[in-house]
Amino acid sequence: MYERYCMRRIELIVAYDGTKYCGWQVQNNGITIEEVLNRELSKLLKEEIKVIGASRTDSGVHSRGNIAVFDTETRIPPEKISYALNEHLPEDIVVQQSREVLPDFHPRKCLSRKTYEYRIWNRRFRNPLNRLYSYFVYTPLDVEAMQEAAAYLVGEHDFASFCSAGSQVTTTVRTLYEVSVTKEDDLITIRLQGNGFLYNMVRIIAGTLVKVGTHAYSPEDVKRILEAKDRQVSGPKAPAEGLTLMKIEIDESEPHYPNPAE
Repeated sequence: MYERYCMRRIELIVAYDGTKYCGWQVQNNGITIEEVLNRELSKLLKEEIKVIGASRTDSGVHSRGNIAVFDTETRIPPEKISYALNEHLPEDIVVQQSREVLPDFHPRKCLSRKTYEYRIWNRRFRNPLNRLYSYFVYTPLDVEAMQEAAAYLVGEHDFASFCSAGSQVTTTVRTLYEVSVTKEDDLITIRLQGNGFLYNMVRIIAGTLVKVGTHAYSPEDVKRILEAKDRQVSGPKAPAEGLTLMKIEIDESEPHYPNPAE
């Protein structure tokens, strides 16, 4: 057993393939990313560990850089915890980095920018190698129309039309710094960066832009949908497998890391 000393807060950068998991947050209906991290950290450090995640990704959603923190008394150097933990994690969850942060740092209560990408495989037939990481749409999509529609979403808006029922937020106002639509060969990528996202917001935006791509909606309809503040008028929620949380950037004005000189 490792010798213990003062309590410290450790930050993890976590990448995962969400295919087999019921999302991030611990729940009763299946295994989750948070549950696996809690279990393996507790076994490794010989103390009860409860991680706090920055983004509670849904069932089937992937991540390249979710942030989680936990408190521990272990004397293992913070930067070594990632190596030790990865020895025990399943192959579809990998900690990319571990380091000490300030004791009061909370990844959901700080200013940050989150970047998501939603991928659409747009061709006549499926590609079995892409089936877990993109949404297959066989109908040709008008990318230029999707780009025009996406421009209406940039900025600070009330995104109530793009929020699923069951959200417990106090406000549905969010700021999107980027909403872009690009295509390379048969892969369309919708990239969104914002200061926060509502429940299913990215997937509903993606589903709505697909409707624009099929000409079921016009680009101007997205402006009207946004102004309506009504979930009933927006497009369907796109499937989870196309969505990946790419990164979370903490605002530089937020105290985050201990001062090495102290």
